[in-house]
Amino acid sequence: MKKFFLLVAVLTLNYQFTFAQDKINWLTFDQAANMTQDNPKMILVDVYTDWCGWCKKMDKETFTDPKVVAYINENFYPVKMNAENTKKTFEFRGKEYTEATMAKAMRVSSYPNFVIMDAAMENITQMPGYRQPDPFLEGLSSLMDKFGKK
Repeated sequence: MKKFFLLVAVLTLNYQFTFAQDKINWLTFDQAANMTQDNPKMILVDVYTDWCGWCKKMDKETFTDPKVVAYINENFYPVKMNAENTKKTFEFRGKEYTEATMAKAMRVSSYPNFVIMDAAMENITQMPGYRQPDPFLEGLSSLMDKFGKK
């Protein structure tokens, strides 16, 4: 009987660990800014709106692909930013922002849009528009080769 409970416990923990890796570990902008100070990584900012159909398609198809999830979680601090959210404020480089004002400061004008920042929190590039998993991974990998850790 003890072996049975031990087996159930091990299987449950294994399932929970596996399940945790099935999702991108999305952060807020200020969380990513704080984390990259202690452990420098590039930042991937997914700028979206609630009404954007292509954004929902990215969430449903691309951001659930196991290869995409693993690559993003390993190489980036991923941030979700609603370009129309004017409620929650955060501070960045001595200025106060909302997600909406930060998206505007990043010059985002279409959705979805993926702003890539280096570990120093400088914008490198934007990748606008819906992308299927493989082309999205190719684009991220190319950016990592160019701008990631050497």
